Amino acid sequence: MAGRVLHLLSQQPGHTGSGVILAALVEQAGRAGWAQRVLVGLPAEEPLPALAGLEAGGLEALRFGESPLEFPLPGMSDVMPYPSSRFSALSDAQLARYGEAWRARIAAAVAGFAPTVIHSHHVWLLSAAVKDVAPRVPVLTSCHATGLRQAALCPALAPAVREGCRRNERFLVPHREGARALERWLGVPPERIHVQGPGFRDEQFHARDRAPGARGTVVYVGKLSNAKGVPSLLDAVPELKRRHRDFALHLAGSGGGAEGEALARRASAMEDVTVHGPLDQAALGALMRRAAVCVLPSFYEGLPLVLMEAAACGCRVVASDLPGLAESLAPSLGEALQRVPLPRMLGVDSPDPLELPAFVERLVEALDAALAAGPPAGPPAGCAEHGWPAVFRRIERHWRELGG
Repeated sequence: MAGRVLHLLSQQPGHTGSGVILAALVEQAGRAGWAQRVLVGLPAEEPLPALAGLEAGGLEALRFGESPLEFPLPGMSDVMPYPSSRFSALSDAQLARYGEAWRARIAAAVAGFAPTVIHSHHVWLLSAAVKDVAPRVPVLTSCHATGLRQAALCPALAPAVREGCRRNERFLVPHREGARALERWLGVPPERIHVQGPGFRDEQFHARDRAPGARGTVVYVGKLSNAKGVPSLLDAVPELKRRHRDFALHLAGSGGGAEGEALARRASAMEDVTVHGPLDQAALGALMRRAAVCVLPSFYEGLPLVLMEAAACGCRVVASDLPGLAESLAPSLGEALQRVPLPRMLGVDSPDPLELPAFVERLVEALDAALAAGPPAGPPAGCAEHGWPAVFRRIERHWRELGG
């Protein structure tokens, strides 16, 4: 018999990788008969989103932009696809109110819902606070890599996060390299850390009605930010247009703040570059089926779900050679994937500016080769194991074991 799971996410659901994962988990768990409660962070004016698989009244939100949290919702990335605060810019008083508010809402949810297991997202402040108010409820925490990134950006907060999170019973990480990094950082035994790669919605991302003749079309999906490598991708456009007369670049996503707005303006002013803004899953799958290649030139990621989604839609994939990519996704993607060596990194997501021209050249060559090769014969066979039904069964096993 299924149990009772409380989901915790400090961000808006559906807008980022962890938000998409949360929505998919809730839908799959609903199908499997789990009773669910979901607690998320939302701006004061944002309506509650609809989550498939969740009964009416099952979604609650901690609101930002109103008392006592008058500041914008903080994001796990410093550039979010909506207005946000940076943890590194919050005052001590704001951080204290942030923690107090989450602890109060978690305590109320636990008292009212009585979960058998809690599934929190991100090894950061929210997950570190759970055991303060729910010491007897087992906790599974998904690490999406951005928590360790925030620890590097906010070193003063890292000790409290480390002490709080290491009380949680189990952790899910996207790849083995992430498991090793989390083990070192948290100081927990390796048997408490489990590798679980990304899942994708196979009903939305498939190649069944793939459009023919999209040989020159490249799609990028993600936030418009420097850390995602978007400036380097735009730098590559003129040479790719010279080599491929039918070249066109589509950007699906947005970026908050001056950085994201500047990149959107730059891209919009370029010939044969289309800025779509954020797309829902159905529209994104349709766009991928019209593209030849999906590109991810990012300088930092957890395990990018978009690569598997694009491959399932019949795209070739060009991506930065991110940590964990070779061992985790490369075997499933096979010849559909082409990796681009990263430049030397000066920080967690900050490349050496002197090495960016060479990185752009490598990106051009990889995209040129992928476009010239044409679409693969079909989606890689390894995609099946990353569909959400299969991924959920593996996650559900942890819920059942922890919840008794």
